[in-house]
Parts: sequence; structure tokens; C-alpha cells
Amino acid sequence: MIFSGLAERLQGTLKKLRGKGKLSEKDVKMALKEVKLALLEADVNYKVVKNFIKKVEERAIGQEVLESLTPGQQVVKIVNEELTKLMGGSRSDIILSEEPPTLIMLVGLQGSGKTTTAGKLARMYKHKGNQPLLVAADIYRPAAIKQLQVLGERLDIPVFSMGDKNNPLDIVHAALSSAKSNGNDIVILDTAGRLHIDKEMMGELKSIKTNLDPDEILLVVDAMTGQDAVNVSTNFDKELGINGVVLTKLDGDARGGAALSIKAVTGKDIKFVGTGEKLDGIEAFHPDRMSSRILGMGDVLSLIEKAEKSMDAKKALELEEKIRQNEFTLEDFLEQMEQLRNMGPIDQVLGMIPGVSGASQLKDLKVDEKELDHIEAIINSMTAGERKEPEIIKASRRKRIAKGSGTKIQEVNRLLKQFKQTKKMMKQLNNSQKGGKLNMPFFN
Repeated sequence: MIFSGLAERLQGTLKKLRGKGKLSEKDVKMALKEVKLALLEADVNYKVVKNFIKKVEERAIGQEVLESLTPGQQVVKIVNEELTKLMGGSRSDIILSEEPPTLIMLVGLQGSGKTTTAGKLARMYKHKGNQPLLVAADIYRPAAIKQLQVLGERLDIPVFSMGDKNNPLDIVHAALSSAKSNGNDIVILDTAGRLHIDKEMMGELKSIKTNLDPDEILLVVDAMTGQDAVNVSTNFDKELGINGVVLTKLDGDARGGAALSIKAVTGKDIKFVGTGEKLDGIEAFHPDRMSSRILGMGDVLSLIEKAEKSMDAKKALELEEKIRQNEFTLEDFLEQMEQLRNMGPIDQVLGMIPGVSGASQLKDLKVDEKELDHIEAIINSMTAGERKEPEIIKASRRKRIAKGSGTKIQEVNRLLKQFKQTKKMMKQLNNSQKGGKLNMPFFN
């Protein structure tokens, strides 16, 4: 889960407040002391933490909160609102130029993930109906141009390159001319980085900015570097002037210091976050949604958006009808599992569901991707008849399926038992107007 360490600490602390009928000023101060420690341990900038705690305390110790019927809930609400403000308040999107093409310039240190981010952004805009062009302007890093070309081929997106012997400014000039001629409305520029900020790199970037006036200059930084990411953002903005930040590897950052500090320290918005290694592993950054995730309140809007991108509406209706007719098969289950996995890492998807999004719950709810691979292999080793009617799978068939899928008979038995439970649960829900608590036998 994103920010798992920080989320678990904050949720545990705030849960204690919610459990109390009345709160005293001392209760609030004790809780905020724990919140302060959690934020500092998450590598959030000290000044940012100090100001954040001060603002929450000023609002939380007011008479209106302490004397309310649900003081604990009120404090949680205040923490949520202040956390949202800390990360920027609202979504900051890229504004596309009224006169295409829009030039988006990616900058950052070597190893921050600029090239991969360029591919992810291009893919995202292509899915929105745009015609992006990738530009290989990193002429220094070995294989940088080739890496971008490979990404372009995988995504079926054109890549403009003039090799590594030309000046980056000339490359971008030529790329813009090519974009205008070929109808590309978004040009994404992959620039060179260094291991540290130096005059040569900055001089090259400033030259492109001065001569071509990019619509957006986005700094790509590695979230896992914590306060270093904040320092890099400050220095790049001071030297070059940036419009916003892309945080990569957010899915690997259990602390969250960079995401919670960058806006407050630099004044620049986080526009996108990298949430996985795959080329669809990028999300628009919504401060309010991220705050809800951190505090265990779920993120329904992001979940719906992911589902709309990954799920086929027609198939969803067909599935609903099968459930109504009690005709749900292992073939259907396999298809649904694949669509769920297309939405991203399972723990991240579950983390968006209210009621399942608490850090402690997700810690207990271990979803092993290898186990899902085994389920997929088992179902793929069945015949069409066996998938449709699992009841016919007796001992000899189970042995054959286990051998064919490279799994154990016990795993085949467990899958068939769980599937039977799932069908029974679906039948109960279908027969009940009120429904009830949903168990998740495949993930328990």
C-alpha cells in the first residue's frame, strides 16, 4: 500500500480519538504528538510538520469541536482537510495549448525515471484521444534514445530522434516542425540528466526554455529519496523554474515524506505520480483522494476511474445476467480476475475501498500475486467442460490439472472449494434485496 508505514501510524492514533465519547484538550494534544512523530518518521520536512500540527491544533481545540457530539470524528475531519491542503488542496492539471502542439518538457536527475515517465504520459494522452510525439533529446546517457524508441514501439507512438551527434535545442526545433506537419498535438521532451545539478545541464535546459518556451516544465523526482526529492525540487525551481512535479516510485515509498513536503516547501504542485512499473502505472495526483487513502477512508473516485478504464461495460452487463441466472463459471471468474489485475496491484486497488482501506486491515489481508498466478494456471489447465461445470472435477481430473498447472492437488482443491463458496454467496446476494456483508473468499 502507498504510504503504508505512515498510514498505519496515523490511522491507529486517530482511531483512539474516535473511540472516545468526550475529548479533552489533553487528549487532542497527546494524539497530535503521536501524529507529529509519525510525520517526522515518514521523512516529512520538520518545518512542514510543525506548521501542520499548529494548524490542526488551533482548529481541534476549539469549543465547537470538543463540545460536539462526535469530537473524535471532528478531529479526523480536520486532519483530513489540513492534510489535503498540505499536498496542494486540489488537482493541478496540465493546461493544453490553444495552438497545438503543447510542449511538455521533462527534466530531472539521472535515474529519476524521466524516460519511462515520458512513455507513461504519452500513453495516457493517447488513450485520451491525443496524438503525442516523443522526443529523444538525451544525447548523453548510453542507450537513452534506444530506450525511448523501444517504448514508442510498444505503445505505437512515434519517437523523434536525430541521434546523439546533434545539439538538443536543434533536435527539439526539428521535432516541433515535425509535429506540426504530422498533426501531433502533444510533444513530450525527454531531456538529459546528471547525477547532480551542474552548470552544463542547467545551461542546456535554460537554452531550450528561453528559445522554445515550453508550455509545461515538469520535474521528475524519485519519491523514495524522501527529503532529497524535496531539495532537488527546490534547486531545479530556483535554477530553471518548473511548473510542477512528477513523483515516481510512489508505490515503493512506505513513508511519504516527499509527497507531503514538496508543495509546502517549493510551492509547486505534484501533477502526476508513478504507481507501478507498467506503462499504465501513472495517476493524476489528487490531494484530497490521497489524504483519504492515507487516513483509511478509501478512494472511491479513483477506483471508479480505474474500473472504467479496465472493465468492459458490455461484459459487465453479461456477467450481471449470469450471476442472476446462477450461471457464473470458472471461465467468468478468470476473466474478472484478469480485469481486476489490469487495474493495478491488488493491494492498491483494495486500498481504495472504504472499509477495506485501513492500513491494519490491508496488513492482515495478504494478497499474494503468485497465488493469483497459480489460480490462473489451474483454471487454464482445465478443459472447457470443467470450467463450465466444476462439479465433474473428481480425483483423477484434479491430479491431471495440478500436474498441468505446476501446482499441488491441495491448491486445486482449495480453488474449487472457494469457487463453490463464491457461487453460493452470489446466489444469496441475488435472492436478497438488502444484501449483506460481502466476504471475499479468494482473498481471505
